[in-house]
Amino acid sequence: VFSETSRENLTYGAIRNSAQNINIPCPQPVKDTCKAFNGNFTWFKVRESLITLFCENTSESLWVNNATKDDEDIYTCICTWTHNHKLYNSSGSRRLFVLMNGNYMLTVKLNCTVYCGINAERDCKATWWVNGNPAKQMDGYNETNIVVPSKRTFSTAILTIQRVSAKDFQKEFMCRGSGFYSGNSVTLTLKQRGCVFVIVVIVAVLVKYFAIDLALLFRTCFPSERCNEDMKMYDAYVVYQPQSVDMEIENQPFNFVTETLPSVLEDKCGYRLFIQGRDNMPGEDRVELVESCIKQSRRLMVILTPGSGPEMMENPTSDQTSAIGFDWQVGLHHALLQRDMGVILIQLGEMGPQDYAHLPPGLQHLIRQSAPIRWPKGSRAASKYNSPFWKRVRYLMPVRPARKRDSSAII
Repeated sequence: VFSETSRENLTYGAIRNSAQNINIPCPQPVKDTCKAFNGNFTWFKVRESLITLFCENTSESLWVNNATKDDEDIYTCICTWTHNHKLYNSSGSRRLFVLMNGNYMLTVKLNCTVYCGINAERDCKATWWVNGNPAKQMDGYNETNIVVPSKRTFSTAILTIQRVSAKDFQKEFMCRGSGFYSGNSVTLTLKQRGCVFVIVVIVAVLVKYFAIDLALLFRTCFPSERCNEDMKMYDAYVVYQPQSVDMEIENQPFNFVTETLPSVLEDKCGYRLFIQGRDNMPGEDRVELVESCIKQSRRLMVILTPGSGPEMMENPTSDQTSAIGFDWQVGLHHALLQRDMGVILIQLGEMGPQDYAHLPPGLQHLIRQSAPIRWPKGSRAASKYNSPFWKRVRYLMPVRPARKRDSSAII
């Protein structure tokens, strides 16, 4: 007596096939012996230590017709031959694996149950029809009829499709019920089961690709009053470094901060920005103003230019540059240490060969956490609030704009 593992190790390899009719050849050593001594072949099927005669006095190859998963087993070829008036047996086994390809699936059963009434066994019948023909008369289909003896009469027909093929998805299956007085029928078709994994992957890719668009859509469709409970006055405090007192050289960041940024975020989206040099009043204490306005801002928006760096904080060349250098220090302090405001990084132009190495360490840390959003200078769609650039900026801005309050409330 051999265990399942032992029988598996004694086989002459496995047969893996997806054909409807599968051929299992007898192992070559057994076949050669049987041919030399003019023996007879017998095939046995082994299932869980139960050996059954499968086919007797057959050829060296065994055909399994209409193979299904139920036919997967170890098949043993035995050759009986005679030498010097003595009887000998030579045997060899192979395991069969039935592969289900894209055109075939496992066996499917369809149930058709008909209620005929009370004590109405006479002429109560349920049948299956395939494309207008009785299923019993068609190959590949098996119909079983069941009538349950009871006061309430039911007739059931179970249609077994031995192997669902691609052609079955084009056929109409009719469940027909008939009684003594009347009859009725229902037609159905088979549908392929969708691949859940592929659908999940496609949905995940779409969600990832359109995550920002979906978030902005939900903000518009489902506004929430609780998103503005901090009662802060500004949505973002804008920090940037003037590169030069010469307006021609400093033109790009100045125009972006004072014209482009407000025209989209303030005029079209309703946000409130604090921009140094535009919103401060002459004669105000700049240090106190910076501290107060940053505390009243929900985001710190840092505009990075090729000239941005520690020099402007260490070696200020003007009162304006000094105030803006203080902006950087206070803003980074709130973002990195107090963690009470989000940071939005926007990059204008290329940073040059030094990349971000010339920036303050705290700012470099923020850049490693979240890459800056690059301003697409010269793009026709750049000025549109629904362009990819502005969608990313709006996504990082607060869900709802800050409520307008009297500016004296923050001083």
